Amino acid sequence: MTSTPVTLCFLLRDRPDCSAEVLLGLKKTGFGTGKIVGLGGHVEPGESDAEAAVREVQEEAGVTVLEGDLRRAGTVEFVFPARPEWDMHTTLFTARRWQGEPSESPEIAPEWFDVLSLPVDRMWQDADHWLPPVLEGGTVDIVVTLNADNETVASSVSVLRSL
Repeated sequence: MTSTPVTLCFLLRDRPDCSAEVLLGLKKTGFGTGKIVGLGGHVEPGESDAEAAVREVQEEAGVTVLEGDLRRAGTVEFVFPARPEWDMHTTLFTARRWQGEPSESPEIAPEWFDVLSLPVDRMWQDADHWLPPVLEGGTVDIVVTLNADNETVASSVSVLRSL
């Protein structure tokens, strides 16, 4: 079985005090209901990862992001040994430019969070393994393997890519 291709896009904005905020959202339906998550979802057939990120941000938060304003921030390969059908290959993006104000959708209730105090206790446990460096402008390539409970992290391994 192959991993499902998905995207996550993190909108970032600066506050007057020079700290930064990230747009996350409370997942209201589907996979991850009740957790604070990034905006994103499945890559549709014939769609690029960037096109999927743009579409998902629009669908979930009513915000328009242009492909040219996306910064590719790496990948996370999620491995669920107890539920291999949940395995995902996730392409990460950040963006600092968009149009519109985030608004609630049937799937997501968006909310801004300080990047230095993420609500990790309300997120998937793996987020703490890779999200902070992405929000700081870095790039990650990591494989996260979950335990049999499909919640806790068994391991997270950074992947070294040759040039």
